[in-house]
Amino acid sequence: MPAERSGEVLVINTGSSSLKVELVPSRTKVTVERIGTTPAVLSNSREPDVILLPKGVKDHAHAFEIALGQLNELEANFKIIACGHRVVHGGERFSEPTVIDPEMLQAIDDLSSLAPLHNPGNVMGIKAALEALPAVPHVAVFDTAFHSTKPPRAYVTGLPKRFYERQRIRNYGFHGTNHDFVTARAARQLGRDRSELKIVSLHLGNGCSACAVKHGESIDSTMGFTPLAGLLMGTRPGDLDPGIMLTMLERGITVDELTEIVNRESGLKGLSGVSNDMRDIRRVAERGDEWAELAIEIFTYRCRKAIGSLTAAMDGVDAIVFTGGIGQNDPLTREEILAGLEWLGVKVDMKRNSIGMTVFSTKDSTVSALTIPADEEGLIAEQALALLWDRVVA
Repeated sequence: MPAERSGEVLVINTGSSSLKVELVPSRTKVTVERIGTTPAVLSNSREPDVILLPKGVKDHAHAFEIALGQLNELEANFKIIACGHRVVHGGERFSEPTVIDPEMLQAIDDLSSLAPLHNPGNVMGIKAALEALPAVPHVAVFDTAFHSTKPPRAYVTGLPKRFYERQRIRNYGFHGTNHDFVTARAARQLGRDRSELKIVSLHLGNGCSACAVKHGESIDSTMGFTPLAGLLMGTRPGDLDPGIMLTMLERGITVDELTEIVNRESGLKGLSGVSNDMRDIRRVAERGDEWAELAIEIFTYRCRKAIGSLTAAMDGVDAIVFTGGIGQNDPLTREEILAGLEWLGVKVDMKRNSIGMTVFSTKDSTVSALTIPADEEGLIAEQALALLWDRVVA
C-alpha cells in the first residue's frame, strides 16, 4: 500500500532501554524509558512532568502499547500514513531504507547477535507496530547505512581475510542516521555546503560513537563490528584488548556471562559503580569519589583521542559537532573533551558553551565547535516517505 503525501509518519525509535514514538510533521512525541527496570518512566512533548510507572515496563512490545495509547490521548483524529523504524544493524545487506516484509524482518532478527542490546528491541517494536497498524506501510532505516561509504582500509579488520570473505566480519559503524543529520545541519548552520567540509561528529549518550564525515560521506567511525567498540559508553567498555576477554574466558567466565558484562555492566556504570547516567556520576564525583572522577576522565579522554585520530583520517577538520543526551546537554563534558585541543585550532567560548549556544567556539577559532540536537526521527520520516513515494512514481 503506497503512502499518501499528507498525514503523519509514525517514527518508532527503539533504543537499548527506551522506546520513542513521534508523529511527523506534528512532532508530538512519547518516550518510555528504563524498560526492564522499576520504575519505568513515561513522558511526552506536551506535558512537562514525567509519569513514573511503578510496576515497570516488561519489554519493547509493552512499551509500544503504552506509547501508542498515550499518543491517542494527546492527539485527536491523526492519520498515520506510514511507519518509519530505526534499526541499528543492517549488516552489508541493508545499505538504504527498506520496506519491511516477513523475510526482511527475519533478516533483521538474524543480525541480533551483532547488536544484542538493540536489534532484538527493534524487532519487538516492529512486530508490535505491524500488529497494531497492519494497514500502513512500514519502512526500516538503518544506523549502519550511512557508513556504507567507508573505504576498505577503515572497515576491514586485521583478521585472516577468510573471516570477511565467508562471514562478513568487518567494522560497520553505527548511529549513522544521526551522524548524517547533525553534520548536514551543522554545515547549514555554518553557511557552508557539507561537500566542502571535514567534520568530526560526536554522538554521546548511553551509546557513544564518533564519526569522520569528509565532504558529506562517512569515511571512518569508532564503532566496529558491533556497537561495543570505540568510546567509553554508559554500560559498554568501548575499545578493549581482545586478549582480556580471552583471559576472562580461560578463567571460567562463560560466553553468556561475558556478553552480559560487556553489554550491560561496563562503561561508566561499571567504572563508577554508580550509574550509567553522567548526571548521577558527576554528583558523586563532586563529593570526591575517586572512581566516579576517573570514569569521567576516561570518558572525556577517549573522546579527545577520537577527535585526533579521525582528524588524521580526514587530513584535517573544519568542525566538531556534539549531539546525543550528553553531547548536547552537558557543557562541562564538552569543555573537558576539547580542553587541550587548541593546537588543533578549536577554542571554546566558555559563556556560549555554558548557555548551550549552537556554535560555541570563539570567533577566532579556525575549527568550529557546535551542538546540534539529535533528530533521527525527522530524518527517518523523510527517508521513509521518499522511499515510498519513489515506489509510487516508479
